[in-house]
Amino acid sequence: MASDSEVVVNNKQVILKHFANGAPKESDLEVKTSSISLKVEPGSNAVIVKNLYVSCDPLMGNRMKNLGIPGLSYTLESPLEAFGVARVVDSGHSELKTGDLVWGAVGWEEYSLINNTQSLFKIHHTDVPLSYYTGILGMPGITAWAGFYELAAPKKGENVYISAASGAVGQLVGQFAKLMGCYVVGSAGSKEKVEILKNKLGFDDAFNYKEEQDLNGALKRCFPEGIDIYFENVGGKMLDAVLQNMRNHGRITACGMISQYNLRQPEGVHNLMNIVFQRIQMKGFFATDYFHEYAKFLEVVLPLIREGKIIYLEDIVEGLENAPAALVGLFSGRNVGKQVVVVSKD
Repeated sequence: MASDSEVVVNNKQVILKHFANGAPKESDLEVKTSSISLKVEPGSNAVIVKNLYVSCDPLMGNRMKNLGIPGLSYTLESPLEAFGVARVVDSGHSELKTGDLVWGAVGWEEYSLINNTQSLFKIHHTDVPLSYYTGILGMPGITAWAGFYELAAPKKGENVYISAASGAVGQLVGQFAKLMGCYVVGSAGSKEKVEILKNKLGFDDAFNYKEEQDLNGALKRCFPEGIDIYFENVGGKMLDAVLQNMRNHGRITACGMISQYNLRQPEGVHNLMNIVFQRIQMKGFFATDYFHEYAKFLEVVLPLIREGKIIYLEDIVEGLENAPAALVGLFSGRNVGKQVVVVSKD
């Protein structure tokens, strides 16, 4: 029973109704309403936040499956979790006060009780759109920055290829590479996205992988001298083709393989011996591996945004009730840019 000072409100949520079997479906999810107290327990280190924006990310589709890996799969009848932007409603944490803006791991719901406050970053810079903290200034931005600058170790003039190049991460990697003076090519899944890569984001070239009968031939056309850096977002047949086109001592940075997420049997990769022949380095990583460098990341990226040297494309959907369709749409390429859901505007 609520105390006199306690406020209990309705809390719209998107919960996992069924584990996904293959590609996620809207019917695997359900929008329902529960209740939540807006006061933290006395002595708690937790915070309660009102969610403003939540992110749609490809990895969420994997987490909707019963993977048998503790902590990775979502819990049935519970809200999905994702990165989001929120305002603190009540706090037991000494460094987070009521009214503070934060980004980090939240539930797909109107209000979230967060016990693991280490997963939250206070937002100090509000001269940029708050939604950017789900993208360019959040997890995708750190992924692009760390994967390109820290892992790929780029040099001016190198040849850079990015798959899923119009997505939340790929669009940034391409722009970072152009700022380095690299030759940059991206692939995407529609004519519209290819035009955006070339005419809006400044890529040197781009192609629609769905229209290419021979991915190996497409890459040889774009990179007659081979690829120095491949930023891997797709996997499968694309990775196989890339391995045939890497230069000696090339680097492959792998942050995702979206083509494989919904296959019951992942595709085999046949050209792995090229890693030996070309002395290729291939390394996977999570953005969370670099969260401790967030301040360093902001020092690089914030000025680029403010000076108009980098742009960020967002695909924004209004309302939690539309979040399931937005998430499912990621896997058919429905979105253009970073997919974001507006939960609340206040």
